[in-house]
Amino acid sequence: MNAITLNIIIAIVAVVVTVFIAVPISSKAAITKKFQKDDEQIGIAEEKARNIINEALKTAEAKKREAFLEAQEENLKIKNEQDREYRERRWELQKYEQRVLCKEESIDRKAEVLERRGNDLVVQEEELKKKEKKIDDLHNQAIQKLERISGLTSEQAKKSLLDSVEDELRIDTAKLYQELESKAKEEANRKAKDFVVTAIQKCAVDYVSEFTISVVQLPNDEMKGRIIGREGRNIRTLELLTGVDLIIDDTPEAVVLSSFDPIRREIARVALERLIIDGRIHPARIEEMVEKAQKEIDTMIREEGEMAALEVGVHGLHRDLIRLLGRMKFRFSYGQSALKHSIEVARLTGLISGEIGLDVRIAKRAGLLHDIGKSIDHEVEGSHIQIGAELCRKYKESNIVINTVESHHGDIEPQSLIACIVQAADAISAARPGARKETLETYINRLKQLENITNSFKGVEKSFAIQAGREVRIMVVPEQVNDTDMVLMARDISKQIESELEYPGQIKVNVIRESRVTDYAT
Repeated sequence: MNAITLNIIIAIVAVVVTVFIAVPISSKAAITKKFQKDDEQIGIAEEKARNIINEALKTAEAKKREAFLEAQEENLKIKNEQDREYRERRWELQKYEQRVLCKEESIDRKAEVLERRGNDLVVQEEELKKKEKKIDDLHNQAIQKLERISGLTSEQAKKSLLDSVEDELRIDTAKLYQELESKAKEEANRKAKDFVVTAIQKCAVDYVSEFTISVVQLPNDEMKGRIIGREGRNIRTLELLTGVDLIIDDTPEAVVLSSFDPIRREIARVALERLIIDGRIHPARIEEMVEKAQKEIDTMIREEGEMAALEVGVHGLHRDLIRLLGRMKFRFSYGQSALKHSIEVARLTGLISGEIGLDVRIAKRAGLLHDIGKSIDHEVEGSHIQIGAELCRKYKESNIVINTVESHHGDIEPQSLIACIVQAADAISAARPGARKETLETYINRLKQLENITNSFKGVEKSFAIQAGREVRIMVVPEQVNDTDMVLMARDISKQIESELEYPGQIKVNVIRESRVTDYAT
């Protein structure tokens, strides 16, 4: 189309040129006519103009034909290109259609195969149901036959099998328990011995057993009458001022002072000893001596508290806590001085904490104050644990110290390793040989309770508490208790002793099984 347009434009230009040439020629002819110039020149010009116009027309026609041919050629080329694309698209569509047909055929074949398989599965399922029913019938027949042969029902046979499996499991459990317990004990004993032995080697605490009732020696029996005074004036005055009961009996040359408050008892003892030395015993003198004794005991209490804190290296205690520590010198538990016990626990706690890398300063402080409530438990309602925790809160002790005081008897869960160490040190100090004195009645009752617990188990023939209650030996009936049951029985007895008895240290449980075979030769 571009070539045709070009030819048309060329033709139009030729016509325009011809017109522009023709106009001057016409004008020239008129001028010629007007001025009468040569007609031949006009004719020649006209002839040239006609030739130019003819030449332009020929050129335009040639260009037109050329453009038309080019347009036809372009159209043919475009048509051929479209035909080629059409053939390619058609070929691709045929190929795609062929693939679709192949897939449809494949799907049809698979559907036929699946349908055949489904039919086969239905047939197989029916056959399996028949076989299962036949197997169930055979199983039931076999069970009935086995029941007739064995003389046992299926439930009885199942119970017998479960019993045998249970016995095997108990044996395996007992063996595993023995192995694990042995390994755990070896490791725990090794580490515990290292810590405790190291601590005990470094801790040497002197211990002096004191009594809860004070006895004052008299130079002679005549002094008893002077202490009583005329119509009992002196003894009443002394009891009124000190709050202590004076027991004057047939015991030669001795007076017994009895009181629940150890501080009052100590004040009465000091005052009475001074009155005996002075010899002047009357109400006014008694009042004077009691006042002096009170001041002396107060000073001694403060000094004892300061010495205890200094001995274990605990600094910065409130002065009231120091005074309460000193009061514990006169507080006894099973014959053990509470102050000496606290010092011992503080030192043991510090040594063990040092061995495992804890804060020794805090550990000693917690150990020293763990029984601080015992200093005033005769005056304030509540257990020494509650009283001690309140005192520590009152005097702004740390949370670790407060939790240690509250948890050292297991009333609440310990929240730090130091609290756990104080528990262990408390048990070591209280249970070590010579630390406490037990009454005969308490000792005998514990042995009876120990034997009663062991005798309550099935299969126990007799039991004996020995080694001052630190060991119990249990004889079992061999026909009722086998070797595996012995392991479990020993553990159950240990758990029951731990839950029902209170005892210092630990109790060793020995279960003994003896089998004897007797025969006679005749």
